[in-house]
Amino acid sequence: MSALDTTSLEVFFPEYEFPNLNRVPYFRHEKDLAEIKKLESNKNWEKLYPALKRYVQRFGIQNFYKDTYLLWKLAKLAEILEKENEAIFLYKLVIKHHRADIDIRKVEATYDSLAANKEAHYVPLDYYYELVEYRKQIDTLVAPRSVLTLMDTLINSKQSDYGPSLSYDNQTFIFTSKRNKIPKGAQMVENEDLFFSRRVNEVWTKAQIMKGLNSAYNEGSAKISKDGKTLYLTRCNANTSYGNCDLYTSTLQDDSTWSEPKNMGININSVAWDSHPSLSPNEDTLYFASDRMGGFGMSDIYYTYKTGNGEWSPARNLGPVVNTRNNEVSPFYHPSYHVLYFSSNGHKPNFGEFDIYKSLKKANFFMEPKNIGPLVNGKGSEFYFTIDSQSKDLYYSKSNANTNYNMDLFSFPLPMEAQPNATTRVSGSLTDSLTGKPFQGIVSIIDLDNGVEVAPQFLRPDGSFEFELINNNNYLLVIQGSEFFRIEEIFYLDGETEINRKVLPLAAKMKFASIEFENGMAELLPEMYGDLNNIINFLFDNPDFYLRIAGHTDSSGDPDFNMLLSSQRARSIYEYIVDLYGVPADRVEYTGFGSTRPIIAEELNDEHRKINRRVEFEIYRIAD
Repeated sequence: MSALDTTSLEVFFPEYEFPNLNRVPYFRHEKDLAEIKKLESNKNWEKLYPALKRYVQRFGIQNFYKDTYLLWKLAKLAEILEKENEAIFLYKLVIKHHRADIDIRKVEATYDSLAANKEAHYVPLDYYYELVEYRKQIDTLVAPRSVLTLMDTLINSKQSDYGPSLSYDNQTFIFTSKRNKIPKGAQMVENEDLFFSRRVNEVWTKAQIMKGLNSAYNEGSAKISKDGKTLYLTRCNANTSYGNCDLYTSTLQDDSTWSEPKNMGININSVAWDSHPSLSPNEDTLYFASDRMGGFGMSDIYYTYKTGNGEWSPARNLGPVVNTRNNEVSPFYHPSYHVLYFSSNGHKPNFGEFDIYKSLKKANFFMEPKNIGPLVNGKGSEFYFTIDSQSKDLYYSKSNANTNYNMDLFSFPLPMEAQPNATTRVSGSLTDSLTGKPFQGIVSIIDLDNGVEVAPQFLRPDGSFEFELINNNNYLLVIQGSEFFRIEEIFYLDGETEINRKVLPLAAKMKFASIEFENGMAELLPEMYGDLNNIINFLFDNPDFYLRIAGHTDSSGDPDFNMLLSSQRARSIYEYIVDLYGVPADRVEYTGFGSTRPIIAEELNDEHRKINRRVEFEIYRIAD
């Protein structure tokens, strides 16, 4: 292992902070555009690149969908000038904000070719579970399980329950529910209200309504301050709202009820929909979602910060790295780390419709968002979520067929990809030691200290892999494939680490130096177990492969005895693989050939006889 100093898709580009975003809707400078056009016609790429970059850096929000072709040109220039990571960053901006006259399929193809050896290629979990199921008897590798736990009926009701939020001490659980009905004309209609539950002896108590907050209007999506005295919430369709939903605040009173919610004002709220409040760790910045005019897409994430006099500043758009031309909602800023989580149907890769992403904040810049992986994100939509301050559990809501598709609240152990402090990179590669070519296979990481689940990945096309893990923990690395014997390696993570391995390819027919029986005997020896276990691991990792075991002797001695001895030796290995470790019997066969198939036909010395005394293993697939 060695310290790693490479780049990835999370490269920090402070020059692309786009300072005009919240200053001017659209930037245009005719003189600079004329100069760019002239440099382009002269194919002066060296001067065109900085000129075009300076122009793009001054983009307003509208430029991203009106002048996307300029982003595209800059991305191509960065690629030409071998600024690969910058090109990837810019191509991704084009994909997020492209307009109709951009050949987006061409852009995506270029991006995919550049990023193929940088992005994570997750293994489909259903497929991975099947592979691990074959290994359950030897149990070296336990598959991570994407299992939601339905919260108790003391929390969930027969109606929709969603929008979870936790207090900083993780002892108060706040959520939105439609369980209450109010009269509207001659009918009783569902009303959105805020409820809470307390944790007592690690059990959530029966949900109670939050007194003083709820009204005939709809209340939901609450966030409580660290001291538990201020609540930020959404109220919809109220006579005090600027739009259909606005952000409000309420304070805890001496009698443990909440004050009448107060509109946060025109600096934050718009004439459109504003909701999903979340606070930064020091509570001086508020993040929220809005579909107001002037954004990048249908719904964007905005933020406001407290000024010197304690007032909230005018809301600002969070920018084109987080926001896309589609929807970004449900921002959640981790209470202990500078990591923003949100739901989106505009980012790639995605596993369903809305997925949860996380973006690490570095200085004043949010890094490229990362999908938190298939252990959380599935084929449907994931939003309305929260994470406890200790990063143990994620709570979120989804529809459940057993409740007539109403939303229910679930909890889920937070996997590695979603951990806020999983920022230490472990990367490496696996190549053929004979040819230098990359192997293909599956890479798994097991957290040996905490049992935090890590989603498995395919080796990239160049044979590389990369994970971001929690530092100062012990891990088990497992690489399995159909062209090599399984690799298992325990390592302690102390800073960014690179693990590169070169191994021999798996031959169709092979013999092992360790498989040498005592003279005239058929009992296995302990020194044989390592190589035999490699065979066993391979068969469990690759259930479509089969094994033939062939025993051979030299020509000395009685031919009939040699035939029997070679068969007994092959059977001993068969029994070790099938009877002891449970490889299905229909995948393994054995035969004894005695001295009838020598490698050296005329044995002139002991070395010749030793070569002929062997056990051969043939691994093969059955042709379709």
